[in-house]
Amino acid sequence: MLVAVVGASGAGKDTVLDGLRAALAGDQHIVFACRAITRGDQAGGEAHEALTEAEFASRDFALQWQAHGLHYGIPRSIEADLAAGRVVLATLSRHVLADAAARYPLAVLHITAPPAIRAARLAARGREDAADIAARLAREAPLPDGPRVLRVVNDTTPDAAIAQALALLRALD
Repeated sequence: MLVAVVGASGAGKDTVLDGLRAALAGDQHIVFACRAITRGDQAGGEAHEALTEAEFASRDFALQWQAHGLHYGIPRSIEADLAAGRVVLATLSRHVLADAAARYPLAVLHITAPPAIRAARLAARGREDAADIAARLAREAPLPDGPRVLRVVNDTTPDAAIAQALALLRALD
């Protein structure tokens, strides 16, 4: 099953995913897809494969999309993991969820946090000015009907959100 990790900017997706990676180290049943992004690896945020526009265009991805002036792709190698019965976690855009659901068995791990908490996290990142943060907070994209949604509210400590996500993933079957 493909588990699409989604959430608004500042919800704490990367923090939760990092915690899940640590908690699930050695678990052969759950794997984490590494996104390819046309953003340098020094930009901060998630660990990703940094590609130029030309490198990205030459690749064949299982899923790909554009957002925030960048190209994002999930490697085709996830298909071998899915065929082997593994759970694959991948950070996706909400705009690609319908395509993902049409191609793969899909659940959505939706990480949320209240707007004030998200604003503080975005400001602490230091990648955007106040106007850009306000624009991010104003954007909302609905989840598509159909896939099972696993909701994690990341409004207290990272450990609490990671524990919520871990329990939801372990209950998938």
